[in-house]
Amino acid sequence: MRPSRRGVIAGVSAGAIATLVAPSVRAQKTSVDVLLVLAVDVSRSIDEEEARLQRQGYVTAMADPRVVAAIRSGTLGAIAVAYVEWGSADYQRLVIPWTRIDGEASARAWVAALDAAPRVSMNWTSISGAIEFSMRVLDEAPFEGTRRVIDISGDGVNNSGAPVTLLRDLAVEAGITINGLPILNDRSPFGRPPSMPLDQYFQDFVIGGPGAFMVPAEDFNAFQNAVLRKLIREISVHPPAWATG
Repeated sequence: MRPSRRGVIAGVSAGAIATLVAPSVRAQKTSVDVLLVLAVDVSRSIDEEEARLQRQGYVTAMADPRVVAAIRSGTLGAIAVAYVEWGSADYQRLVIPWTRIDGEASARAWVAALDAAPRVSMNWTSISGAIEFSMRVLDEAPFEGTRRVIDISGDGVNNSGAPVTLLRDLAVEAGITINGLPILNDRSPFGRPPSMPLDQYFQDFVIGGPGAFMVPAEDFNAFQNAVLRKLIREISVHPPAWATG
């Protein structure tokens, strides 16, 4: 059964581009240090065990005392996080809506919600669709962030939907930073070797904007540590050396 079209973005029309780039008229909102969309690949190249390791990486990292300390050390002492899963160009899902995290209790509540959420697996890999959907999620945030960040994690290149550089450039023009967490899986779901190393692909085609960076995970077993380093670096104004090395 095909997923519902509700909340799904299936292409880039001229009107959609105008909506993404044009500033929104927003009512007064509670401010946070960072608006962070965690956009996570659930395409078929990720099997059930890898999906478990990937989800567990976020569950463990968000409740880590070092992440909570980084959140509390910000100017406002709070961030807002939305968790998105994505696959093909016509499938993106807001799994955990915008949640304000300002300490251990709210971090653990977010972790519990994510841990309980069901996972869906989809064909194909549309990083461009993930960026477009995440931009809309940012536009609809009930919080105001001093920084806006989309974090793309995945184990493959864009093979569905619009060119990824088109959406990356639109996001950068809108003042959004895109960071990357490429998972350097050695399997190709289609039996073809990649045209370039995935970390190089993310560097050249995916990340962009002020302070953009990438934290590769050597495989799914290394994912948890990569997520931890990435979150610390995204949240902290002055991240520790171990998170940036």
